[in-house]
Amino acid sequence: MVKSSLILNIFKKLFFLSIGVVLVGIGLEQFLVPNNIIDGGVVGISIITSYLTKFPLGLFILLFNLPFLYFGYKHLGKNFLFSSIYSIALLAITVTIFHHLPKVTGDLLLSCIFGGLIIGIGLGIIFRNNGSLDGTEIVAMTLSKKIGFSVGEIIMFFNIFILGSAGLVFGWDKAMYSLIAYFIIFKTIDLVLEGFDESKSVIIVSEYPEEIATAIMNRLERGVTFIDGHGGYTGEYKKIVFCVITRLELAELKHIVSDIDPSAFIAIENVHEVTGGKVKKKRPLIKFS
Repeated sequence: MVKSSLILNIFKKLFFLSIGVVLVGIGLEQFLVPNNIIDGGVVGISIITSYLTKFPLGLFILLFNLPFLYFGYKHLGKNFLFSSIYSIALLAITVTIFHHLPKVTGDLLLSCIFGGLIIGIGLGIIFRNNGSLDGTEIVAMTLSKKIGFSVGEIIMFFNIFILGSAGLVFGWDKAMYSLIAYFIIFKTIDLVLEGFDESKSVIIVSEYPEEIATAIMNRLERGVTFIDGHGGYTGEYKKIVFCVITRLELAELKHIVSDIDPSAFIAIENVHEVTGGKVKKKRPLIKFS
C-alpha cells in the first residue's frame, strides 16, 4: 500500500513537471526566442549562444546546466536534483521539437506579455513540484546559505550580466523587452506559488479580545489563537488575538474589529503558505497561551 502510494506520487510529480516544462518550451520557442527576446539564467545564456553559433538551443540548455547539476548533487537533496535533471532534459527535447513550429506573433510587446505569462505559469508549476530549470538557481540556493544575500538577489546579480549581454548581441531595445518579459515571468511565478488569495497574518491587541475572536470565527469561519502578552509601558496583561485570513477577507476583518473596538491595534503581514485554519461556525473557542 505504501509502495503503491509512493509510485503514484512519483507519477503525479512527473506529470506536473512535464506540463510545466511544455509550457516553458511553448513560451520560449513560440514567443521569446523567434523575436530575439531572452529569459534570464542559463536559458538566457543558451539563447544567446544558440543565436551566435546556430546550434540547437536544447543542446546548450543541457550542456550549460551540467556543471550546475553536479554542483547541486554535492550540496542539495536528491529529490530536488532528480526533478531538476528530469525537467532540464525534457526542456531540451521540448524546445527542439517546438523550434520547427512558426512563431505566434512578431509583436515584441505581445511576445513579452504572453511569453512571460506562459513561462511564468510553467516555472511556477515546476517550482511547486520541487524542480528547477536553471542552474543559477541551484547555485543561488547554495550560496545564500553561506553569504548574506537572498536567493533572489544572487539570481538578479547573474541576470544583470546576462541581460547586458543580450543588449550587446540583439540590441538594447531587445534587452529592454527581455527585462519586461523577465519581470512578467517572476510576477506570474509568484501568483502560481502563492495564489490569488494571498494570505495575511493578523495580530490584534484590544480591550475586547474574546468578542473579537468570537466574531472572527462566526463571520469569517477562521481559527483564532490567543497569545499572552504584557504592555511594554504599562506592564498590564494583554490577551492578543492572532489569526490568518485571505487578502479578500481583510476588509471584513477590519470592519469586525472596528465595530467592537475602534481603538484596537492591528498588525498585518503577508504569509507565503498556510494549511488548515478553517473552523465551523459555533465551534467552541479554544484558547492557547
